[in-house]
Amino acid sequence: MRTYLVTGGAGFIGSNYIHYMFRKYGDEIRVINVDCLTYAGNLENLKGVEDRENYVFVKADIRDREAIEKIFAEYDVDRVVHFAAESHVDRSIRNPEIFVETNVLGTLVMLNAAKKAWETQDGGFLPDKKFLHVSTDEVYGSLEEGDTYFYETSPIDPHSPYSASKASSDMLVKAYIDTYKFPANITNCSNNYGPYQFPEKLIPLIINNALQGKKLPVYGDGKNVRDWLYVDDHAKAIDLVQEKGRLGERYNIGGHNEKQNIEIIHIILDTLQEMLPEGDPRKALVSRDLITYVEDRKGHDRRYAIAPDKIKEEIGWYPKTMFQEGIRLTIQWFFEHEEWMKHVTSGDYQKYYAEMYQA
Repeated sequence: MRTYLVTGGAGFIGSNYIHYMFRKYGDEIRVINVDCLTYAGNLENLKGVEDRENYVFVKADIRDREAIEKIFAEYDVDRVVHFAAESHVDRSIRNPEIFVETNVLGTLVMLNAAKKAWETQDGGFLPDKKFLHVSTDEVYGSLEEGDTYFYETSPIDPHSPYSASKASSDMLVKAYIDTYKFPANITNCSNNYGPYQFPEKLIPLIINNALQGKKLPVYGDGKNVRDWLYVDDHAKAIDLVQEKGRLGERYNIGGHNEKQNIEIIHIILDTLQEMLPEGDPRKALVSRDLITYVEDRKGHDRRYAIAPDKIKEEIGWYPKTMFQEGIRLTIQWFFEHEEWMKHVTSGDYQKYYAEMYQA
C-alpha cells in the first residue's frame, strides 16, 4: 500500500485532491493528512473519508521540525504532496511575515524531513520516493499586453509578498533537486475554483454575497485577467505528475479558461439566475446592481495565463472542464452544501476538530 503524505489536506485544493485520490485508488493507498488548521483549514471538507481505515489526520504545523520528522518516522512515506501554504494575496500585503515563515521555512522543514527519511548511505535516495511541491502561476509575475502565456522557462518575477514567498519555496525545491538530486517535481497552477473553497476568494465570495443580496466588491476596473482551473482537473494533473513526470522537472498546470474578473462575476450572476428555481426568494436578490467597484489592490497583476503544453506533451494531461460547466458544478455544490457555507462564514467550522478529535 503506497503512503501519501499530504500537507494542507484540510484546505481547498488539498481536500479536493484527497477526495479525488480515494475515488481513483480506493483502498490501494493510505493518506496521511497533515494540517495545522489555520483559518482556511476545515476538516468538514473531509467528511466522507475521515472514517476510512486508510486515512489518518495529524494536526501539525509544517514549521515544526520535530512533529514532521515524527510523522516520517512513524509512517513509511512514499509520496509527499506539499500543498500547505498561506495563499491569500490581500493577507500577505497586510502581514508578509507569516507567509515567509509558512511558505519558505515550512517548505524547508518538509524537504529536510523527506531527505532525512529517504536518503541512503551512498547519498542516493530510496527507490520510488517522490516529493511534489504545489505552487502558483503568480511566481511569474504579470503578463504585459502582447505577451502570450507563462511557460516553465518564463522568468520568475513575483510582485506580492505571497508570490515572492512561493517563488522562494520553488527555488528551495529546485536547489535540493540540483544539489542533492532530490526526487522532486514542482507544479505551478493557475487560479483554482470548485467545492470547499474558502469564501474570501473571488468565486465563492461572489456566489455567497449574491445569494444574500450583499455588495459584490470588484478591484479597480475589474479587467484583470486570470486563467481558471477547475479543482478536480488540478487534482488529476498532480496525480499524473507523480506517476509519469520526469524527476526534477517543473510542470505548468493551466485551465485555458482566461476571463476578466468582471466577466467572472457576470457569468456567476447569470448562472445563478438560470439555476435558482422560480419562487426562490434569492432569485430577486441576484442582480448586477450589487457590483461595487473598490480601490485596486496594491501591486495587482494585470494578467496571468499558463500554457500547459509541456504537461500535455509529456504526461497526456489537458484540462477537461471549461468554465461554463465548472461554474455550474460549483454553484450546484454550494446549493447542496449550504450548512458548510454557514459554518465557514460564522466560524463554527473551527469547532469541528475539537468535537471529532478531542471529545
